[in-house]
Amino acid sequence: MKEYYVYILICSDDSFYTGITNDLTRRVREHNIGIEKSCYTYNRRPLELKWFQNFVEPNEAIKREKQIKGWSRKKKIALINSNYQDLILFSKNYSENN
Repeated sequence: MKEYYVYILICSDDSFYTGITNDLTRRVREHNIGIEKSCYTYNRRPLELKWFQNFVEPNEAIKREKQIKGWSRKKKIALINSNYQDLILFSKNYSENN
């Protein structure tokens, strides 16, 4: 069964990059090598893997990647730190209703 990974890298400029791959080790290595000059991470190397989640359904992985890309920096940090209470706190809908 093929696996897919959604991942978050921290860049040398302290920004985050969220991506998806079917080979996490290879993809992180490619980001750090700098294969594509037009890639967001190219001028922000070195990079460090901070978080990942694996999936068996590619559509679920794509959905999760898009979800995380829409999150604030605070919410991504909460995810990386497994601080699930802050994930709720930093949710836009939760904040607007309280």
